[in-house]
Amino acid sequence: MTAVDRVSEPSTTVDERVMPLVDHLAELRTRLIWSALAIGLGASIGFALADPIIAVLRAPLPPDLPVIVTSIGDAFAIKLRISIVAGIILAMPVLLFHLWRFIAPGLTANERRAILPWIPAALAFFALGVGLAYVVMPFAAQFLLSFVGETLTPLISIREYLDFVTTLFLAFGILMEFPILLVGLSKVGIVTSERLRRARRMAILGIAVFAAVATPGGDLVSPAALGLTLYILFEATTLVIARTGR
Repeated sequence: MTAVDRVSEPSTTVDERVMPLVDHLAELRTRLIWSALAIGLGASIGFALADPIIAVLRAPLPPDLPVIVTSIGDAFAIKLRISIVAGIILAMPVLLFHLWRFIAPGLTANERRAILPWIPAALAFFALGVGLAYVVMPFAAQFLLSFVGETLTPLISIREYLDFVTTLFLAFGILMEFPILLVGLSKVGIVTSERLRRARRMAILGIAVFAAVATPGGDLVSPAALGLTLYILFEATTLVIARTGR
């Protein structure tokens, strides 16, 4: 082996170490581009259907309660927010697919087989969270409006109201992925049912904090409904993990 060969040998080794990282970053960029395109397509659908969506979301408020815009750009900002939230919701199957395709190469074959069936379940839990938010929304609105009394005149800004509603939808949908995360961690050996049982008090405290922080508006109905649902799912997930022998 010549001196030139000995000098060039380490550089080949470095390239072999660097290329997988470069390929990984290129894969991440591709997945993010496809996810952004899916959100953009969903957002365009949401923008086209913004008026019917606004009518549905306004329905929980009393029909005789005036809702107003307070600036010249509010109407456009409202439709833009509606379209973005609708885009995220409609694109969720694509987002979950690309998330799975990105993390799957880093898992073993057994881990992939164990986790793959839970990807459709993640979509179902997200839809469940959005549906629960829609059910809770009228009660939250009525609870907050009950404090108006006879001395105050409610004049609701539609932009602030829809900010509250759309944030509620996303918070419920995303936090409902909590059981899927626990199952995934159990499949790779990080979480066991015994650890979850020992951490039950901390889990209850964490659920209460997250439910209070994630739900806007300051009402008691939304965090109570979300927290109770998350706790039930926590206990159910613990039982599911225990039945798998972990």
